[in-house]
Amino acid sequence: MIGNGLIRGMAPALLWLALTCPVGAETLAATIARSGLLGSWAIDCSLRPDRDKGAVLTYEIEEDGRVMYRRNFGDASDENEVVSASVEANGILNVTVFFPSLHQSREFGLLLQKDGSLRAIYNRSERGGYTIRDGQFVKTGQPTPAQHRCGDST
Repeated sequence: MIGNGLIRGMAPALLWLALTCPVGAETLAATIARSGLLGSWAIDCSLRPDRDKGAVLTYEIEEDGRVMYRRNFGDASDENEVVSASVEANGILNVTVFFPSLHQSREFGLLLQKDGSLRAIYNRSERGGYTIRDGQFVKTGQPTPAQHRCGDST
């Protein structure tokens, strides 16, 4: 039989667990799936992948539940793991990807537009250096192009 003192002593710990442990926390794969990001994206899906004219970017969930980000540049391609994702109230999907070839993680913000296209809102290194900020390329000031879903992947 458990004494009243032990029960009273456990109450704060149980309350702390109840308040700090997310009930029904969504998995990374579920966040990516719910966001509508799964599938392949390109500026122009009718063109072959090309480093200068547009890569094909693909988000897929592996059988083991990992989310992969694949980039096809035509002459080269790579495969990188998505390590985190969250959706802000304004609809921006914050995605962090680890790039083994670059020995770094990058975080980017993506926004699914009303027409179904996707735009990069920001892209920054783990040290805080931006290549895209506020939907514009830092070097040129040009807006990021819309990417469109390729094929019938969803």
